[in-house]
Amino acid sequence: MTSRKLEITCILLLVFCVAALPAAAQSFRAQCPPSTITHPGDNNAEPAYNGPTQFTRPTTGTQQWVVPTSGTVNGAIKCQQVSGGDGYMTEADGTQTFMFSFGPLSGLADIASGNTGAEFPSVFNTPYPGTLVRGDPATTDGAVTGASPGVGVGAGTAFTWNGAVGIAPDVIQTLAVSDVAEGAIPAPGTAPHCPAPTATTVTAYTFEPAGIPVGAQVTIANSPASAAPAPAGFLGTFTVTCADSNVISPGGFSQYAFQYTDSTTGLGSSTSLEGTTASTPPAIDGHVDPRPIMDIGVMNGNIPGPLLAFDEDDEVFLTLTNVGMIMRPDLFEQHTFHFHGYPNASSFYDGVPDASVAIDIGASFTYYYMAPDAGTYFYHCHITPPEHLQMGMVNQLYVRPRQDRVPAGQSLYTSLGYQNGISEPTTNPVVDLRTACSPGADILCSATMPAGGATANTATRAVPGSLCSNPAVNVGAVVDAAGNGVAPDYVYNDGDGSTCYEVTYPIQEHGFDPNFHFVGMTFNPEMFVDMKDKYFLLNGRSYPDTVGQCGGSVISGCAPGPQATVSSDGTMHYSQPLPAIINIPAGGRASLRLVNLSVAEYFTLQTLGIPMHVVGWNAKLLRDQAGTNTEYWTNSINIGGGESDDVILDASDNGCGSPGCAAKLYPAGSVFYLYEPDLDRLSNDAENFGGMMTEVHICSSVTGGNTFGNSCK
Repeated sequence: MTSRKLEITCILLLVFCVAALPAAAQSFRAQCPPSTITHPGDNNAEPAYNGPTQFTRPTTGTQQWVVPTSGTVNGAIKCQQVSGGDGYMTEADGTQTFMFSFGPLSGLADIASGNTGAEFPSVFNTPYPGTLVRGDPATTDGAVTGASPGVGVGAGTAFTWNGAVGIAPDVIQTLAVSDVAEGAIPAPGTAPHCPAPTATTVTAYTFEPAGIPVGAQVTIANSPASAAPAPAGFLGTFTVTCADSNVISPGGFSQYAFQYTDSTTGLGSSTSLEGTTASTPPAIDGHVDPRPIMDIGVMNGNIPGPLLAFDEDDEVFLTLTNVGMIMRPDLFEQHTFHFHGYPNASSFYDGVPDASVAIDIGASFTYYYMAPDAGTYFYHCHITPPEHLQMGMVNQLYVRPRQDRVPAGQSLYTSLGYQNGISEPTTNPVVDLRTACSPGADILCSATMPAGGATANTATRAVPGSLCSNPAVNVGAVVDAAGNGVAPDYVYNDGDGSTCYEVTYPIQEHGFDPNFHFVGMTFNPEMFVDMKDKYFLLNGRSYPDTVGQCGGSVISGCAPGPQATVSSDGTMHYSQPLPAIINIPAGGRASLRLVNLSVAEYFTLQTLGIPMHVVGWNAKLLRDQAGTNTEYWTNSINIGGGESDDVILDASDNGCGSPGCAAKLYPAGSVFYLYEPDLDRLSNDAENFGGMMTEVHICSSVTGGNTFGNSCK
């Protein structure tokens, strides 16, 4: 009997071990290429708009894909890394709630300041200069390092690092060199597979294939035990100019050869070496150290998730790293990143697991997107969506229009090519067909059709404005210089400046049911039919927590907030890093990018005093195809689940309708409110005077940027 039990036990252990094997194959990665075919060269700044990117197709060689013409590249490369895991949120009445959630793994300092975590490659691919220790730098606990014991690298040192957590140089590639020679490969080797070397080109042979690519840097050095040291001129760092895996060295041992360039002439013809090595220097290529990822990512979930914003014409590389859920170790939850309503070309990167992929615990996946259309969208996990959205795996993203990059003083209408209508690139190569939509523009469509089976008739028909999605009218608008302390931007490519604003605030409307979250944490099945939101949130916070800007007094000049309590790991966590306070410079305008991310609720937002100028709905500028502006003015707006609205709070003279009226109606120092008029949603569960409400401050000027984290002066 004992033997039988032992046998069964061994079989069960074997089954469990085999079942765990696939997890061992998972790995973390964080990918951010510094250049691509579409964006070659330097991608560490957003270039000014100078017309549409022009592409050409090479007529010779093996490269048959189109490449941008020099000088006409628009946009850049942006990268961000996000963790999928769990965390806690703490509401204004002190209620702490368990979440499934996304957390930041890049752009930590920017996210702590209320900005997007999307970074240029030079920023994303920067390893942390010190030791990133325990803490929560994605929120205000780490915005100033040393603010609490054990956080950061020095007391009072500003935390400014925005690289990817865990990013590290790849392992150095080292290989043994058997022979080095200047000139052609000597017998008995085969004829040179590499191009004929010059007088300063040296060929080296290795004992085994190493896969060093052309263009790589290699360092050739003698090991201490080398019996035949290389002669002068063979050692040092060189650039590989050729690689061949089908070459036999003079000694007959090598399977790989590469050529590198040396600055010394007149080297020896051939040298047989033992103990000489060639190695590649460390390079950033997506390799990561998993330890800091787990240190930062576990229990670091945010609600809403990390803010994502980029510009039209950008290429975006978004890495999702599944770190698992420490509070629910029984769940092997996959996660995905779904861009809701976003015009994505490939279903492979859509985040719906039926048509793409899902990310297991211990793995990373990099999503790839182009940025074709400006507007306000949102993202969420698409694994059991109602549950994961309710638990917090959601936030918004928005795409800034290329009109933002038109240089100051230039005409909005002519810079984007609106005046040309639909012109063919062959007749006007600078026209941007994405915005060239003048009212009444004709599209000439030719069709050749058989007549009687023998001859052909060519028919040409005119379709006025049929493809003009956002026609514009030339009102002489030009890009203004900075005013009110902040340079103006635009919500859409409007062509007439009608969507101009000085400051922008992404506002996520959300709610949660604490009972649903509690049973999710305590291993009980969630009853979706009983789910009923009892907390109503703006950017994860309920009033008065909505007006807290940063983590207490660790950042000078910030109002207290957000709420935080000790989490299960014994440390303080601020899981709602985005405030919802709105600061408008006197005489200015604030763009509110509103999204409703509730699973089951419609919400209404209302203002008293400052009118709402509604300019977009579901990432679409409010214009009809005849060019008629269908924007409207109101003091309240109703948003359903999964919808977005672009609203401008207009505290300028344009908002109140006469010269000088803004200074009287919206003077600096005045305070207004943005709130949900349903009284049931102005409470924190059983408490009054909370819920979905925030303050709108009119400032003499704002400092610190045009989004969250700015200060009112």
